[in-house]
This record gives sequence, C-alpha cells and structure tokens, in this order.
Amino acid sequence: QVHLRQSGGGLVQAGGSLRLSCAISGGNVAHATLAWYRQAPGNQRDLVANMSSDGSANYADSVKGRFGVSRDWPRNSVFLQMDSLEPEDTAVYYCNVQTRGRSFWGQGTQVTVVS
Repeated sequence: QVHLRQSGGGLVQAGGSLRLSCAISGGNVAHATLAWYRQAPGNQRDLVANMSSDGSANYADSVKGRFGVSRDWPRNSVFLQMDSLEPEDTAVYYCNVQTRGRSFWGQGTQVTVVS
C-alpha cells in the first residue's frame, strides 16, 4: 500500500513562493506517474502538474512558468515549487501517485495567497 505524506504550504503574500513536499512510502513507484492537484472551495479538483516516469512534466496553463515539479528518487519524494503566487492559487493541494492501475492521494495541504 502506497502512502503519501505531504508537508509545506501555508499563507503567503502575492508574489511570494512556497514549496510543497510529498514523501512516498510503501511501494516501488519508480515507474509511476506523479502529480499535483488542487481544489479551491466550491470547485472541482484540478490537475496542476504531472511528471511521467521518464521525467517529462506537464503543467496547467494557469501555472506554466511559475510552478515546477521535481522528484528525488533516492528519498522517494516529489516536490512542487510555486513562485510568483497569486490569490487565485489559493486552494488545498494534493499529491497523487498513479501506478499499476491504482491512484493514491496525499492528505492535502492548504495554500493561501493574500494580496
């Protein structure tokens, strides 16, 4: 059973930066697709960024050029670096791992951007 534990997040002023971390345990996820999603109040959960097992990444148009996803395989962790944050980025952020037909989620972490 894959387990994801998130850390990071918090409150930041517009234009600031935050880094989210997701520690992965309980399984071999070397060939998994890793992703970050976010969900604002009253909205659906939307994809922010994902990274394939070959390291290629894709980003939602709203975060391109501001967010970066990375991974540290020796430590089985994935990160989301968020720069130039905007109030519209306020949401609960979730890390996600998809492997062998199954999807696993982190507990979510709140990101609040104030102007």
